[in-house]
Amino acid sequence: MLGAGYHIFDNVPSTLFFALVIVWIIMVWHVYRDIMRSRDLSGPGKALWALTIVVLPLVGCLAYLFARGGSMQQEAMPVAPAQHEDFEDYIRRIANSKE
Repeated sequence: MLGAGYHIFDNVPSTLFFALVIVWIIMVWHVYRDIMRSRDLSGPGKALWALTIVVLPLVGCLAYLFARGGSMQQEAMPVAPAQHEDFEDYIRRIANSKE
């Protein structure tokens, strides 16, 4: 038979690993974006955090989340309404261009 040697559970570890890598990449992206968006960090502070994330990505991200994780939401709140309005304008432009 064609698929007799194929076991579906042989792929579970690699699928789980792939999902964890995607989650990790998203976490690095959000932490790096928060570092660059922070107004209370100085230039050298931002450079040190960014360098830590580049050199030790997992440890650097976890350290940043423990040290400054609470301020991530505070930094994102003022930007959210403008992003929402930009998104709505984009949708209106696309909807009007189809007519």
